[in-house]
Amino acid sequence: MATRTLVAVANRYKVPLTIFLLIYLDLLNCQQYAIPFKSPSDCTDEEFFDISSLSCVRCGPNQRRSTTGLSCICKTGYQTLTSDKASITCQKCPADRPAVTKDGFGCIGCPTSVNDEGKCQCPASNILVERDVNGNLFDVARCEMCNENSPDLSVPNISGDRCERCQASFVNTSCVCSSPNVLAGGLCLPPSSLSTNVNPSVNYAQLKISVQSAWFFKNLYSSSAACLVFSNLTACQALGNMCVMNMHSISGVSTDACGLFNTIFRSRAALSSTQDISYWRVNLPWLYYGDEPGLASRVLQNDPVPIKFSFRGRNKNTDIKLIAAVYNIGGEFLRWEKVGGDNLQLCPETTAKRAAAFTFGTAYQESCDLSIAELLGSHPEPLFYDVFMDLGGGDNRKLLSLPTLVYNQQYNGRFINQESMKNWYLSRRMFAVDTLSGREKSISSLPKVIRVASSIKIRFLLVPRTQEGQVYPPLMTVTYTDVAITDINTQTVSTTFAVEYEMDQNEARIKTDTALGVLGGLALMYSLLKTVSWKRRIASPLIDVETMLKFLLFYAGDLANVFFAVTVGTGLYWLIFYKAQQFVSVLLPLPAQEEQFVTYIGCAFALKAVQFLHKLILQVSIDVFFIDWERPRSKTSRTVQAAGELNRDPSSVSIWRTYFVANEWNELQTIRKISPTFQTVAVLFFLEVLGFSNLALRDPMPALQRSPEAYTPSYSLMLRYGLAATLWLGIGLLQVIFFTVFYEHFVEDKIRQFVDLCSISNVSVLLLSHRCFGYYIHGRSVHGHADTNMEEMNNNLNRESESLCGQRGLLPNTEIQTFQVSLNNRLRLHYDRIREQIGRRNGRSRLIDANSANQFEQRARGYQTMNHFLGSIIDHAHHEMDYIVKDKLMFERIIGMEFLEPSEKSIFYNDEAHSFSDVLFYGNEATLLIFDTLFFCVVDLGSQSFVLAAVLTCVQQMMFRLIRNTLGRKNLVSKTLVDERFLI
Repeated sequence: MATRTLVAVANRYKVPLTIFLLIYLDLLNCQQYAIPFKSPSDCTDEEFFDISSLSCVRCGPNQRRSTTGLSCICKTGYQTLTSDKASITCQKCPADRPAVTKDGFGCIGCPTSVNDEGKCQCPASNILVERDVNGNLFDVARCEMCNENSPDLSVPNISGDRCERCQASFVNTSCVCSSPNVLAGGLCLPPSSLSTNVNPSVNYAQLKISVQSAWFFKNLYSSSAACLVFSNLTACQALGNMCVMNMHSISGVSTDACGLFNTIFRSRAALSSTQDISYWRVNLPWLYYGDEPGLASRVLQNDPVPIKFSFRGRNKNTDIKLIAAVYNIGGEFLRWEKVGGDNLQLCPETTAKRAAAFTFGTAYQESCDLSIAELLGSHPEPLFYDVFMDLGGGDNRKLLSLPTLVYNQQYNGRFINQESMKNWYLSRRMFAVDTLSGREKSISSLPKVIRVASSIKIRFLLVPRTQEGQVYPPLMTVTYTDVAITDINTQTVSTTFAVEYEMDQNEARIKTDTALGVLGGLALMYSLLKTVSWKRRIASPLIDVETMLKFLLFYAGDLANVFFAVTVGTGLYWLIFYKAQQFVSVLLPLPAQEEQFVTYIGCAFALKAVQFLHKLILQVSIDVFFIDWERPRSKTSRTVQAAGELNRDPSSVSIWRTYFVANEWNELQTIRKISPTFQTVAVLFFLEVLGFSNLALRDPMPALQRSPEAYTPSYSLMLRYGLAATLWLGIGLLQVIFFTVFYEHFVEDKIRQFVDLCSISNVSVLLLSHRCFGYYIHGRSVHGHADTNMEEMNNNLNRESESLCGQRGLLPNTEIQTFQVSLNNRLRLHYDRIREQIGRRNGRSRLIDANSANQFEQRARGYQTMNHFLGSIIDHAHHEMDYIVKDKLMFERIIGMEFLEPSEKSIFYNDEAHSFSDVLFYGNEATLLIFDTLFFCVVDLGSQSFVLAAVLTCVQQMMFRLIRNTLGRKNLVSKTLVDERFLI
């Protein structure tokens, strides 16, 4: 029955029980393991902070929290009976032995009084003795007096449990520093040794404030006096450190740290120097090089370092070995330490990247923002470094001192190290972070100001004309930043560590300027020749404002070529000689020294842009006319005379041939000898995919690929420009060679095809780029007619291929169809009159209906008039406007100027080079290629991005191609009288 009852109960509560179990299991699965936050400061006086449970735990009976807050100790008057790692047991001392021993485990009577901690207290000059020589505890403690008199001269030690001999600075008869002697820093100093009125202030010039330093107040007088009177080595070092913390600054005040140091320095003049260095006096740290004018240049640029640096080969040597003697704030020598790691490089970086700073030739720079709170925690006291360069030498190892230039150093109120080198005051010792001297109230208080080395730069100067990689002693430049403490949790300070390499660039600059001067003079003369040629071609003998403007435009283009050639040559020179040298003989210009070079590049681009726009304007404003030689075949065609001019009935001659030639000419206007798209993709492929851009980094390694973990230096603008310009020009020239040598010979030559098209279409082309100069394409068909059916056209072409008909040339039995034409003034005036008549006929009419009806007739009549006039000129029908055909002299072709003036007859110069392409993009590939190169390089130098430069270069190419097409089409419509609707 009981069993049935349990089953019934279970069945009755089955569903609620199941739900409870599911909820409980779900809570177990979703537990977040959260604990309350507690810190030692949250615990009460009867609690301690348990470091295992991270919580406050109550102390046991008769116990209280220790000073650290991490354990419990017995209350005053209670001895410790047992103590283990977890707990203690305390018991009250009896009335006859009310005090607790120093170790806390015994109770003892006191001969005198009991202090606040419940322990015995002895008078001054006495020590407390609680046990006998065997360690047995006395019932009553003893106070034993130390004998301060000669010959014992003993005093209690700092713990008060043993007598020790007093400090040597005290008088010989007693350990008491009696008046008038001065007790300072544990030393008894004679009254006349040094004035006690010292200046413990630290000057923070950037903030224009001074702080009464607690450290200086406590230690400045004692350190300086101990150094002066007793030649105490650590005291002298400590005094030197305080001068370093004051930025080595020298003023009229002789009682500050540097003033006291220099007083002692001068007092040691009669003594011998240390290490045979006159600026390093006996027992003193070496802080200064000397204040005589011009000393800095002699120290830095007189004697080379006896080490030869080499980038490759058996004698490869790129390791810069720097070592520092490290001192603490109290003047104690700590260790010799290799410079690197985190001693001077404050930014958190990997070991490999930090080590790159000491690879010769690698321009190193790392910058970061440091938290003030972290600096206060990691640098409670400053460390001081005397930096040397390790010269090696095995057993006879030598060290070379590194001069230090502190930018914040003042000399009588002047920041002399921010002036010229002749005023520099070189020093030696430095520190990275000082959080101590700015503590005003006490050494343990929060500093009012901290001082951080915001810039540490080591500079190597190459010996001029060295072929063995010799350098002068490196200079370490330190700039400090003063930070006024407001909120340490949010404040940051920027810091930079850099290593740079420099050589005298005067010789290179003189050579560059000489090349610019000589080539600029040649460009000037060439521009004058161009101007004279232009004056001849426009048949104008006057020198006017237009002439001067034209000369400046010509000179802009030629001078742009000079700047471009010099800058590309200079960039390529540095790229080859810097990256390929074995022994170091050249070093890259510093970024500041590259500014003039970048200015030259800007000049080249600006002048080349002027030349490009000038040529663009000329190309879209040339005179163009298509001469149709086709004549009607029908017998009904008639000839009529109108106004003294021959006028043929055009009804049976098709205009489609002219339209077709015009369309082909329109398509030729923007063709080039290179593919701009392929050019851009190929350059980007070499630079970004193959890694050629790494050749422009400021280090001697010519590697194309680099490890992601390795340090990547900054780019040299000179190398970057030389590399990009050379690649762009090289790929462009290869394209031009391929296009002219292979593509045009074996695939298609659009320029020659256009000349053939003119012959097949029976249409000639006259192009006038100047008023009296231009180009003529003779397209007169040797078959007499081109307006034929397919069969006749095929027969004509077969006859021509089998030489069964005449040749296509202008002169009988010649093949030359293209000419440069120099027109006389009479012919040009007649040409202009016809153009003026056409212009008047095409002007707006007051009667819209009449204008609409006559517009086509006027254009057709004007076209026929010009067509007949030019055709008759070619046929020698006008003796007063006749022409001759001749070859150009080689010198005329070279300088681009005609020696003969067409006064009586015009001159047609044979032109097998098809130079009529000069009025197209095709004939100006050099200008376009240089302009694209400069545009790409200028954008890259400004953005430091090859990809962005390539994108913008493509955009400008498409934009100018669109402008050239649009304006060229409008000019073609205007000058040829071809309707724009037929230009596809």
